[in-house]
Amino acid sequence: MLAGCASAPTPTPMVIAAIPPAPPFTPLPQITPPPLDPRGLVRPELMSRAMAALDVHSHRITLRDRMYLVDFQKFSGDERLYEVDLIGGHVTAFRTCHGKGSDPEHSGFARRFSNTPESFMSSVGAYATAGAGWGAQQGPNVLLDGLEYSNNLARDRAIIIHGADYADPDFLAREGKLGRSYGCFSTAHTDLPMLRERMGEGRLLFAYA
Repeated sequence: MLAGCASAPTPTPMVIAAIPPAPPFTPLPQITPPPLDPRGLVRPELMSRAMAALDVHSHRITLRDRMYLVDFQKFSGDERLYEVDLIGGHVTAFRTCHGKGSDPEHSGFARRFSNTPESFMSSVGAYATAGAGWGAQQGPNVLLDGLEYSNNLARDRAIIIHGADYADPDFLAREGKLGRSYGCFSTAHTDLPMLRERMGEGRLLFAYA
């Protein structure tokens, strides 16, 4: 028995490989979106109010890739219609008219605003673009739906974005200011096709003074 036990093979010890420590956790880099309007074209108060309107009217503003702002504090001959790229941050500026009722002396500055039919005044507030349209008098246009008490009669008043001779560069060069609309956001004929395509349906247009 002793001999048998003595001759039994010695068991080989099990070798367990060491598990290397896990590498330290490295968080993914935070991607910071580019700043809005890096050139500072838009008045800060206008930008702030427009950003708030995106959230207030989110049920109607379904597209948030870009928005459109109108600064009625500015002279009609200045660029005051802005396309704001909400993803890339950059801003493109255009010219637009105001209503003759808002500027009865034709000074180039809009002084009064109204939602009343036949007032021929511009209306301020948030609008939702409602797609490309076509009118017998104004031709191609962009339809608008007013979303606030200050502009909710926009459809009844036929407030749209359309091209107009009195918004063209040669009129501005001759008169020193743009002409006046009946309350519509009239633009140069050369600018309208791009705006009509890009505004589409469900984007914010915010006008403020």
